[in-house]
Amino acid sequence: MHLTLKLETTKPAGANFLQQQARFDDFVEEFNTERPHQALDMACPAERYRIWLASFMDYDLGYFDDETRRLEPPQNPFGSKVLPMSQE
Repeated sequence: MHLTLKLETTKPAGANFLQQQARFDDFVEEFNTERPHQALDMACPAERYRIWLASFMDYDLGYFDDETRRLEPPQNPFGSKVLPMSQE
């Protein structure tokens, strides 16, 4: 599965992490509900197993500023952080 996952979700890669996560999510959905598996006598995993969903991603897509009536993006969590120099 790992090679299939890599080939189907990273060629080409998503333009950002949200698009890439969507590609992974689409793959997992198809893999578990649409593709028959030889090891399961050509059944889909969703037909044989109960799938518990868990998410480790918490998206902060921004906030709506009522005064300016604009959607403001969040600060870049991957940007460089400058820490203040110690006075000691």
